[in-house]
Amino acid sequence: MPKSRRTTPRTLALLTAAALILPLAAVATPAVASPGTGTTATVSMGDSYISGEAGRWKGNSDTTSGSRDGTDRAWTGSGYDGSRVYGSTYASGCDRSDVSEVRSAPTVNQAQINLACSGAVSQNVFRASNGGQSFKGEAPQADQLAAVAAQYNVKLITLSIGGNDLGFADVISTCVQDYEIWWSYCHDDQQAAVDAKMDAAMAGVGKSVDEIRAVMSAAGYAASSYRIVLQSYPSPIPRSSENRYPESGWSRTNTGGCPFWDADSDWARDTLVPEISGRIAQVAAAKGVQFLDLRDMLQGREVCSKATKMATPSNAPSATTSEWARFLDLGTTVQGATQESFHPNYYGELALGRCLTLMNAKTTGNWSCRNTAGQDATGVYLAAS
Repeated sequence: MPKSRRTTPRTLALLTAAALILPLAAVATPAVASPGTGTTATVSMGDSYISGEAGRWKGNSDTTSGSRDGTDRAWTGSGYDGSRVYGSTYASGCDRSDVSEVRSAPTVNQAQINLACSGAVSQNVFRASNGGQSFKGEAPQADQLAAVAAQYNVKLITLSIGGNDLGFADVISTCVQDYEIWWSYCHDDQQAAVDAKMDAAMAGVGKSVDEIRAVMSAAGYAASSYRIVLQSYPSPIPRSSENRYPESGWSRTNTGGCPFWDADSDWARDTLVPEISGRIAQVAAAKGVQFLDLRDMLQGREVCSKATKMATPSNAPSATTSEWARFLDLGTTVQGATQESFHPNYYGELALGRCLTLMNAKTTGNWSCRNTAGQDATGVYLAAS
């Protein structure tokens, strides 16, 4: 019989971060390429929300054994191998999944190159010559981009950065502890903590855009020959009125994997995420790049959303009924890595790929990515932002 995940509340620190897909070393060098000629490429850069973190999971399940009711793509039949999903980056923790945003948009350009790394901050994007820092054994992403720009005809660069500069992991960990241990709200003090970091974080986002442009210019690209899309973050948890579990009791912990008070959920969904999206949009406008707003991309598909349900032995995971984000596993048997928590999962990554595919056709303007209730990734669409 499958074992059902039962827990006692405990503090769980989260590492929320960045990851995408193909490491540069795994990409074959095209025979002929230069700005405007040769193999075209899409490049993704930044943190876990674009690297493909949590791409291992097809929805969520409380079953801790075997394939976890078909949700665990790392199941080999006799054990678990994360490299089946994250490739060589599973060992480093960059976790670039095989369904990351850029990989799930294969028709945008001929090559899809993922330089993002789970946990990255802005300094991991900057060139080393301009304050950039190596991360998880890899050179700063802008320096990796320089090699890509010399090998490919780069047409589109997507960037997701700033969340770790704002301390996403600390915010989530604090809110979980306040639900599990202290029985107090987190939103007041965490709003103040985010506000204290916001200006510096957005300066880092802006500098990241500048660094990308400097690399492309040095590689001989005209500003009009490629595009940069700066994207925001989706909310992985629903507002309280859309949570399928009651606030009291332990169902949000023991079953749902969404241990947050109603007031904190509403703050995160309707204040924090929109605030961050708004500030990133301001950076995009100031730097003259396109903005892709993801704040509502997971609407109705969040962890614990009423419109979704977990997979069970009798109900297989499905893109139309399962959650599109990874829950917080507080089980006695941890199913995967904590850093996967509250990131778009397999279904969410396919939806992000659809967002990027549609965004590629929008050569001007800012756009918001949304999903259609009851449909899979093919129901994803863009609305003017």
